[in-house]
Amino acid sequence: MDLDLAQVRAFVATADCLHFGRAAELLGITQQALSKRVARLEVHLAVRLFDRGRGHGIRLTDAGDRFLVPAQQLLAAGERAVSAASGGHRRLRIDVWGHLFAPMRTLADVLTAEPGVAVEPGTGRDFPSVVASLRRGETDVGFGRVPGGHDVEHPDLAHRMVRLEPVDAVVSAAHPRADAAQLRPSDLRDDRLRCPADAGRLDFLTSFADRFDIRHLADGPNLGLEPFLRLVARDPGCFSLFPADAVPAGNHGVRFIPLVSPTPLYAWSLLWLRSAGHPSLPLLEAAFAGVASRRRWLDFDPRRDWLPGTDRQGAATRTGHRAKALER
Repeated sequence: MDLDLAQVRAFVATADCLHFGRAAELLGITQQALSKRVARLEVHLAVRLFDRGRGHGIRLTDAGDRFLVPAQQLLAAGERAVSAASGGHRRLRIDVWGHLFAPMRTLADVLTAEPGVAVEPGTGRDFPSVVASLRRGETDVGFGRVPGGHDVEHPDLAHRMVRLEPVDAVVSAAHPRADAAQLRPSDLRDDRLRCPADAGRLDFLTSFADRFDIRHLADGPNLGLEPFLRLVARDPGCFSLFPADAVPAGNHGVRFIPLVSPTPLYAWSLLWLRSAGHPSLPLLEAAFAGVASRRRWLDFDPRRDWLPGTDRQGAATRTGHRAKALER
């Protein structure tokens, strides 16, 4: 049976969005054209791939659910075939997320140190949007923080932890502890943790709040770094967390204070489809591993540092600590 890749791509986009209009916008075609492609694919396969409810709601049928992963793999294989035919010269497409924490600076450090890896960087909204782009074959690799539990929820994905970055507290210059040389997480227990986006999307911050008994959280839309720092500056009863190596220049009316006993670490990872075959992916992995080794990016001591649960397991694997030692 011959499959039309344009029809398969229309199906995968619709399965990601569960909305014909958004899927059509994603592919840059009309909703009518997308609906026709999906309908033709259903005729070709002699199955219904979507249940179309009243209004705009749709969901995958059992057949659609079974077809989804092989369809994603088919699109990825098509990308590899095009790359092979052209001599494999297409640059490795890498999407980053976690923009407030400036993931591009780490990528730039690695590519400066290892200039032989040719990449085409881009930006994704968040972890789910980069996963969707990987599955549609629109990008090859993601770089950012992988939320806990992804191995169970996304068995087609692989990831490699490549950097553990110390995290500072950021507080208003009017905060009672603004002049402290360092703080413990427990010192902030009675303050409000301000989140730079919807707290439900911020696995690291919510895990920190649970671990250190931070009972009050405030969140809002991600409007960028400058507006967020102004919010913190105006509220002496709040704090947030920020990677120590990403502290921006200038005062901004805030203070960045190292956290100790323990020091929280933010885990950066590479993410890709297990079926991915871009020839530059091993080169990118090796480049990250080389810089991480030279700069001690993966140093982790459970007696000194703190990581959320699934990050602890990954760090233990890379540093030789056993999981039971991490739970002491």
